[in-house]
Amino acid sequence: MCGIWALFGLDIPLTCMCENFEKISHRGPEAFKLEYDHAVKNGYLGFHRLAIVDDLRGMQPMRLIKYPHIFLLCNGEIYNYKSISEEHGFQYSTNCDVEVIIHLYENNGAQNVTKMLDGVFAFCLLDFKNKRILIGRDPYGVRPLFQLYSTDGQLGICSESKGLMGLTKRIKSDWTLKPFTPGHYEEYEILNDGRTKLLSKVNYCKPGSKPSFKPYTNWNALSKTNVLGNIRMLLSAAVKKRLMADRKVGCLLSGGLDSSLVAALLVKHAKEESLPYKIQSFAIGMGDSPDIIAARQVADYIGTEHHEIIFSEKDVLHILDKLIYHLETFDITTIRASIGMYLISKYIKNNTETTVIFSGEGADELAQGYIYFRDAPNEIEAHNESHRLLKDIYLYDGLRADRTTSAFSLELRVPFLDIQFTNYYLSLDAASRQPQGGVEKHLLRSAFDGTGLLPSNILWRHKEAFSDGVTSIKKSLFQVVHDIIKDHVTDEDLENAHLKYTYCTPKTKEALYYRNIFEKYYGGQAEEFMPYFWMPRWITGISDPSARFIKHYSAKE
Repeated sequence: MCGIWALFGLDIPLTCMCENFEKISHRGPEAFKLEYDHAVKNGYLGFHRLAIVDDLRGMQPMRLIKYPHIFLLCNGEIYNYKSISEEHGFQYSTNCDVEVIIHLYENNGAQNVTKMLDGVFAFCLLDFKNKRILIGRDPYGVRPLFQLYSTDGQLGICSESKGLMGLTKRIKSDWTLKPFTPGHYEEYEILNDGRTKLLSKVNYCKPGSKPSFKPYTNWNALSKTNVLGNIRMLLSAAVKKRLMADRKVGCLLSGGLDSSLVAALLVKHAKEESLPYKIQSFAIGMGDSPDIIAARQVADYIGTEHHEIIFSEKDVLHILDKLIYHLETFDITTIRASIGMYLISKYIKNNTETTVIFSGEGADELAQGYIYFRDAPNEIEAHNESHRLLKDIYLYDGLRADRTTSAFSLELRVPFLDIQFTNYYLSLDAASRQPQGGVEKHLLRSAFDGTGLLPSNILWRHKEAFSDGVTSIKKSLFQVVHDIIKDHVTDEDLENAHLKYTYCTPKTKEALYYRNIFEKYYGGQAEEFMPYFWMPRWITGISDPSARFIKHYSAKE
């Protein structure tokens, strides 16, 4: 994990440039570099580094002796860089996985870079000899990227919008600042004055698409009849390939199905790879919450060095505004679900040496884990909903996972969003992927049933609303937040919210409070940053996104 930042065609004072570049320093606190090259007028490349692979030679902007005209900024991990080298005969100058991007560009052309990469990435490649810029992002947007572009060709890119917001007032023409679309790449021509011209925008991969690269697991290794065995094999491989790191690896553990599966597979592969340390797991809650209790059982079962982080209402009050600043969103569900993840990341940073964190994001979207999937009219609409959620995950759960961990210089890895695994899972019979007998993710649970990987009660544990998982049904997290906010937003404020905010108008005091904080930092960007509030589908008479208001919800006292 790191922070990338670049400007083209925008002439600004050095102090202003450094001030904005510094706003993403939390993504890479170990080293930074801000570079200007006279070959491109008003072209600047910046990098904040968190060293995960090749501490000695992995600094960026990356430039190779063999291709001195190319500069690369990349936040990502490329899991198939070695197999690409073997297939194409590339000779690497470093042990850094992202170096492969330079070789693919120079030898195979811009159109053959992103589709060859098995990994997560956001990159900007500058080719000053041919006056070209290539920008690309992974299919699910696991690694973040924002793009600032003006009508007269000024271009900026950054891992987070906060590194570009301060530059917008220096642009005289019309401009847009928005997330770079996942699964796309764009190629630009650099003009003589350093400004740019968009040449092409290509959607190279959609959610569920079959990989264009040679997959980690040979397709011939999969059984034609044993679907459950194939699911186990591919998810296991997705965890194993993500062990690539020179830093300590750990995992978030809520005791739910998704994080427990990832944690158990991580421990299994860590032992097989003879990692010289015990995997650490981390759970968070308020007292003996359901998540704390379940995670404790899983940790004892799989044998991790387990940490329990207990937080209070005062902790929520202390971090809420800072959390929204880091998230860059005003979505209610995203903010609620980020509170625990933000606090647990802070603990990991301040109390351990673990830097690479595995988590279970993506499973609910892929495997129909949300409770409202029980109300899908049919299997086709349920399948389409999975695709929609995966397409937009970078704006919601993916955003939450990245920003809360990167705020404390941690690198997150999410095996459930593996390209090969998602392609296979979404290709299975649509009806088989629906909830069965009132149990979400039934197919995924069945794949690991009887294997001994997890205790049976954990494997079949019912889905909880996040706010109930970390607290209790007596006073859930959203009620804690309501109590904090009620004195900061008046009834009159809420009555007039439609006049102040015509787009995604807040309907509750909580939503209005979040929007006010968002506008303080990212004023005027609501429509570009968030297309809609995350809400359950096929549900009527509900205005709050919490799962506890859905009739099927069954959290226990």
